[in-house]
Amino acid sequence: MSTNTEARLFSPTTIGAIGVVNRVAMAPLTRSRADMEGVHSELAIEYYRQRATAWLIISEATNISREGRGYAFTPGIYTDEHVASWRRITDAVHEAGGKIVCQLWHVGRMSHVSLQENGAAPVAPSAIQADEQVFLESQTVERPSMPRALETAEIQRLVEDYRNAARRAMEAGFDGVEVHAANCYLLEQFIRDSTNKRTDQYGGPVENRTRLPIEVITAVAEVWGADRVGVRLSPITRAVGDTPLDSDPEGTYFYLAGQLGKLGLAYLHCVEGQTRGDNGAGDFDFKRLHAKFGGKYIANNSYDRQMAIDAAESGHADMVAFGRPFISNPDLVARLRLDAPLAEANRDTFYGGGAGGYTDYLPLADAA
Repeated sequence: MSTNTEARLFSPTTIGAIGVVNRVAMAPLTRSRADMEGVHSELAIEYYRQRATAWLIISEATNISREGRGYAFTPGIYTDEHVASWRRITDAVHEAGGKIVCQLWHVGRMSHVSLQENGAAPVAPSAIQADEQVFLESQTVERPSMPRALETAEIQRLVEDYRNAARRAMEAGFDGVEVHAANCYLLEQFIRDSTNKRTDQYGGPVENRTRLPIEVITAVAEVWGADRVGVRLSPITRAVGDTPLDSDPEGTYFYLAGQLGKLGLAYLHCVEGQTRGDNGAGDFDFKRLHAKFGGKYIANNSYDRQMAIDAAESGHADMVAFGRPFISNPDLVARLRLDAPLAEANRDTFYGGGAGGYTDYLPLADAA
């Protein structure tokens, strides 16, 4: 495979209606730098502007509602204030020549009563408590609270929350949206039979368990047009909430990918393996998943330069999304082109805090 700067990875393409100059995307990265109302500070403007050479930035996961929040200091996209703060960011990215889509997020059971309005229980398809930990306003971490199962009559309200967030993202100047149906958050909690024990039309067979994600994505596409809507899936990750896999991952996700393909979406973005772990392309047939979807495909999860070049050259991926390398390498695309060394990130500053470990990483020329 090619290893030079003329590799397909560095060539232009289109992702739905979005034209991109190269095939390196910035994956969503929660950084917990917003305020407790979900409004970004001035720091976020510089953070995203620095990384605009990704050409396609997928924003950090962004709460569609107060109910959807599961971690302190994460941004929202459901109020006028949210729109105004994101508008400054999208303007900065566009002025720097990049494109940015908003990842729409509802955490479901991965929340805590202290983060919910009036101390309400988090919501989920079924009342099954998650493990792992969530980050609270007190700067401490705790196990997620016991959720309550959503009533059937509440489901359409959820769909409308996504629709409203999609409209707000358009007002904020994004180039599109990505529906977060991965990493064991709300929509994936419906998809997997390990976390969905419902007996109504949203539980049981795969056609029912995928009903809500498809209704949500359809509603969002009605706002944006399908060619500006992407979806993120993670068929074999269990990192968030120690969530068990579906009993038939390939059957479930192949079915879902086929249904999503009928909608004419901009792209399918897939976490290939265990989030925060090694690439797991050998543990699941992601090529078949791509084929079932039939449209543009963004590959993600622990890719290095050569793996990304090979994925683009072989046609496995139309783009490759890098996450953690973008934290400490705002000019990651240039470094990948040149096969230059990558700066190491300080894990202690991943979440929360100020400019340190957020906007103070230097581009290659300045670092040298």
